[in-house]
Amino acid sequence: MAPTSLNSWLSYIESQHPSEIELGLERGRQVLHRLNLSRPKNKVITVAGTNGKGSTCAMLTQYLCSQGFSVGTYTSPHFIAFNERIALNNLPCSDELLCRAFEVIEAAREDTPLTYFEFSTLAALWIFDQSELDYWVLEVGLGGRLDSVNMIDTDVAVVTSIALDHTDWLGDNIDIIAQEKTGIAREGKLLVSGVVNPPSTIETTATSIGAHLRQKGRDFHFTQQATSWSWQGNGIEFQNLPLPNLPLQNAATVIAVLSYMGFDLTFDDLATLFSTAQLTGRFQQVSSSPDVYIDVAHNPEAALELVQRIGRLSKAPIAVCGMLKDKDINSVMQHLGGHFSQWFCADLGGARGAKAGELLHALKTFAEAGTVKAEAFSSVSSAFDAALKIATEEERAIIVFGSFVTVSDYLALSASKG
Repeated sequence: MAPTSLNSWLSYIESQHPSEIELGLERGRQVLHRLNLSRPKNKVITVAGTNGKGSTCAMLTQYLCSQGFSVGTYTSPHFIAFNERIALNNLPCSDELLCRAFEVIEAAREDTPLTYFEFSTLAALWIFDQSELDYWVLEVGLGGRLDSVNMIDTDVAVVTSIALDHTDWLGDNIDIIAQEKTGIAREGKLLVSGVVNPPSTIETTATSIGAHLRQKGRDFHFTQQATSWSWQGNGIEFQNLPLPNLPLQNAATVIAVLSYMGFDLTFDDLATLFSTAQLTGRFQQVSSSPDVYIDVAHNPEAALELVQRIGRLSKAPIAVCGMLKDKDINSVMQHLGGHFSQWFCADLGGARGAKAGELLHALKTFAEAGTVKAEAFSSVSSAFDAALKIATEEERAIIVFGSFVTVSDYLALSASKG
């Protein structure tokens, strides 16, 4: 019997392939060919990177919508509802539209097995095709070259950052990871790299593909002042831009993408974009009584960004942290251990979830002896409740971070309390 609701469809597509992740394009391209989809009226923009993909997609989408263009945006993972992954003009798709898309993909795949992510990606592309949009903004899920998003040729490729992550799938050195992520580029098309200190394989891969590479630090530059920042590149310059709500290095990459795409950028439009663009779980303040921030930081590069963010807070921060065991827990704790005076570490569920004890062990290894208090809890909910008591009594700020799962658990808790 065919699924009849979004939840039943999601359960069904989860069961259709033995592996949650199986990199490769052949299966997806077979089904894509059968769908015979058109392309957007203007361009496909594909965004890869270790960190910064979501915020880059969010800023690109918001700018394009502000200029009167219609935009489909595909991102992952979601926090509360699957609908968050596939948005039309910044609004999540309805259950009805998603179910219709899944019906079409199910019929088109015939006997081709698809992973959950492949099924979702094809559904997003079908929805965008049906909606006759100006732009598609697609976030790569894992890697680049072999990720299912790369089954469709892009017009503009963006690589936000390169760091060690998903090493079981992508390789254990920066050069190989950079090569995999740069593999989303296409011959004769624009490739914008926002990578700081880029590995040489970005340029060599771009050259072998024949892409037109523009790199941060060579073709465009940005500098930060105390309360503003500046950008230079492509023959233009912007001074005294407001510091963005989202990471600055991604904002700099966004300007480069838009500029090299040929948009006539204005200071006012960019100032509005950076002052208003938000993204769930990217150092997002969700409460002011007490101050609570949520952040999906889960690898060393993101941990360093979080260090800078908490350094600007007026209240001393305490941590509610849960992580996945396949992440570099030691490096994250090495960067952050001494920046919180108190840690409330939580178990995460599922096969990939790390136990709080693993986080405590890493903290004891890297935090200066005697300077950090840390406790273990069986859930994000119990860890947060304990932190909330301390934050209220001592006027502290709570930072909930460590994984998309951690932030999702917090958001579910918050929703349940109204």
